[in-house]
Amino acid sequence: MKLVKNIQSIAKDVLRQEAEAIHHLADRIDASFEQCVEAILNAGGRVVITGIGKSALIGQKIVATLNSTGTPALFMHAADAIHGDLGMIQLNDVVIAISKSGDTPEIKVLVPLLKRTNVTLIALVSNRDSYLGRHAHHVLHAYAPHEADPLNLAPTTSTTAALALGDALAICLLETRGFTRQDFARYHPGGSLGKKLYLKVSDIYPHNALPRVAESATVREVILEITSKRLGATAVLNEEDQLVGIVTDGDLRRMLNQHADETFMNLKARQIMTSDPICVSTDEYAVNALQLMQARNITQVVVAEYGQVKGFVHLHDLLKEGLI
Repeated sequence: MKLVKNIQSIAKDVLRQEAEAIHHLADRIDASFEQCVEAILNAGGRVVITGIGKSALIGQKIVATLNSTGTPALFMHAADAIHGDLGMIQLNDVVIAISKSGDTPEIKVLVPLLKRTNVTLIALVSNRDSYLGRHAHHVLHAYAPHEADPLNLAPTTSTTAALALGDALAICLLETRGFTRQDFARYHPGGSLGKKLYLKVSDIYPHNALPRVAESATVREVILEITSKRLGATAVLNEEDQLVGIVTDGDLRRMLNQHADETFMNLKARQIMTSDPICVSTDEYAVNALQLMQARNITQVVVAEYGQVKGFVHLHDLLKEGLI
């Protein structure tokens, strides 16, 4: 095997070339890009993306991005299109054909067939003046003057440019549709990503015990409550059952260091609690509760509404849900 020197230099050069290609794409965004977005929005159907080879792989990724951001899309392999898959295309669909050169034999066979379906055809192509570019209704110009490999053969820079332009298209459609966080959560219910988007505090705290003591509770009563409920803390309530403080394991240890044993055991909950504890509402997203705990370096937070204690959320709950 030939020993190649300067491996790091080669890798950095590839990344710089691909980054430069994307940078230049931004300068090429013009009215034709807007026309593509408007064509998809006005059609009212799906986006059907087709391609062959590496373009097919990029097309599948763009389809996945469109579907997850509110634009219905499907992939049709260019080779399969001429063997029956053209039947996938419906009247209100928009077809995006991906090809670097836009002049391959497959494209020259496919384009006339696509035009017979009377749907809008968008070319995602590096060469605007190619066969595909000339015969499409609109062009997404994924210009890539050269590939990143020294032979200028391996699809690298061109596929990166096509993928980035597909992302730009998807996000423009997302914003023009007014796609919301709730919409995104509906399409991503699984895994930690989905939970970050939809899981709320109200989904977690009812499964935990509710440790609470009165302001007048003794240290012994506080310790027993914390121990029995196994959340590392207890809420402290006044005579009207309103939340006034919290006592944690850490509070108990600090107080034990500050007082003699006999004095410590005579303390009341009001004397060792932290007043006005940090709280979250039942409707808060669990991921926000996590961020709050991380920012304050605490392991549990009180769930309360208008001074009424509802429960606790512990860091272990969020770990169990896969948010960490």
